[in-house]
Amino acid sequence: MTFAESANPPAITSRGPLASFAYFWSKTFNIFEMELRKIRHDPFNLLTRAIQPLLWLLIFGQVLAGARGIPTGEYSYIEFMAPGILAQSVLFVAIFYGLALIWERDLGIIHKFLASPAPRAALVLGKGLGASIRGCSQAAIVMLTIYLLGIHANWNLLSLLGVFVTVILGAIVFATLSLIIAIWMKERERFMGVGQVLTMPLFFASNAIYPIEMMPGWLQNISLYNPLTYMVDALRSLILVGAQSQFGLAFDLGLLALIAAILIAIAAKIYPSFIT
Repeated sequence: MTFAESANPPAITSRGPLASFAYFWSKTFNIFEMELRKIRHDPFNLLTRAIQPLLWLLIFGQVLAGARGIPTGEYSYIEFMAPGILAQSVLFVAIFYGLALIWERDLGIIHKFLASPAPRAALVLGKGLGASIRGCSQAAIVMLTIYLLGIHANWNLLSLLGVFVTVILGAIVFATLSLIIAIWMKERERFMGVGQVLTMPLFFASNAIYPIEMMPGWLQNISLYNPLTYMVDALRSLILVGAQSQFGLAFDLGLLALIAAILIAIAAKIYPSFIT
């Protein structure tokens, strides 16, 4: 089978809506399971990824907390920045997820996927869910650190569930964005350059480490188009006791889900061009 043929998989038997839905999720979880096997084969990577958020919380956060230069209302600076650092760690894990896609293309794995009748959106969503597992491991480590630092956080089951739902949605958003960049760039060196250019602007043009109100007007406008802003807003309202979402928790989660759906649709559409 040629690469051109693999981009157009064989037709599959017509299914009803329920059967199509079940088939879609079965293929999604096949890809998700493959990503889980990667993590099981290299769990040390999860620990090394945890170093950066710990450094931000234990060193950078302590320094700025002592400076008292950032107004954070009734919360200490460490409390204010902890949800932002969790969002940052998820961003940094997910935004380079496309690098693995380039490796898989070079090894010929992508060609096998595209030769199958699996829905392209299922291939993309499975990858995004794989990134979410790495994001959830970051969430567990950051939440443990929050507990050890004595930060007054919400520890009820509903709040913790909301934290992990937010992390999963955020990881899917940034991992899928990473996949789109990988499909577009096609080369590891070019992908790494674009990924490094994106991470810092996404992080600093958000409310992760300072309130939006502190930003100049033009940056405030940019932050409103930044998905990380809404992820941080949701996490802050879920983690901190008494914190209120600036945009509304339902709006934050709904917007992240909408962005994820749009990015998945785009990635699924252009996926076959990755092998050309």
